[in-house]
Amino acid sequence: MSDTKRHVRKGTTTVGIVCKDGIILAADKRATAAGRIILNKSVDKVVKLTDDLVVTTAGNVSDIQLLTKLIKAEITLKTIRTGKKPIVKEVANLLGTITYQNIRRFSTIPGITAFLLGGRDNFGFHLYELSPDGSVMEHKEYIADGSGFMMALGVLDTLYVKELSIQEGIKLAVKAISAAMQRDAATGEGIDVVTITKEGAKKVLTKKLETTIQV
Repeated sequence: MSDTKRHVRKGTTTVGIVCKDGIILAADKRATAAGRIILNKSVDKVVKLTDDLVVTTAGNVSDIQLLTKLIKAEITLKTIRTGKKPIVKEVANLLGTITYQNIRRFSTIPGITAFLLGGRDNFGFHLYELSPDGSVMEHKEYIADGSGFMMALGVLDTLYVKELSIQEGIKLAVKAISAAMQRDAATGEGIDVVTITKEGAKKVLTKKLETTIQV
């Protein structure tokens, strides 16, 4: 874990889990201002880059939108130039470089972004964490990010076992995000879950919470 994560508050909770037959990526659906005022209750924080690559997002919305557009364009350009799809490690390093450059560019609003990148290539399935400082780390089991990451990691540390099936991984991801929603004010409204298997990337769960009380 980079030192930056300990000092930067990102209003969300995202989770990545390595299973025996793929990758699980999940996130909540709440967007906030400084973690206190709810601005949007239906944000999709799990973004499909290609049929085999997916990222979760945390940080400043404008920077997230810009960086995801840039990495999609770079993947397309690299595929056209080389005639083959880039491997997951190449995409992780490229996105890490873009993130590094973004946060170090002088601005009155710091470009704070963080991503979990999951994907598959000819070498198998991979899960990477890209911190706001641009660092890139591969995880062989699981990782959580965002302001609710400590609650989510507590669940993952307790319940994760090697060789999880995809269905078991989905249930674990939901439990981890749910735990964060119980205690982190910037996490809430619902959950999106995407799987990456040999069939490619697929959204397998979208659930919104009903918080309106009627009498």
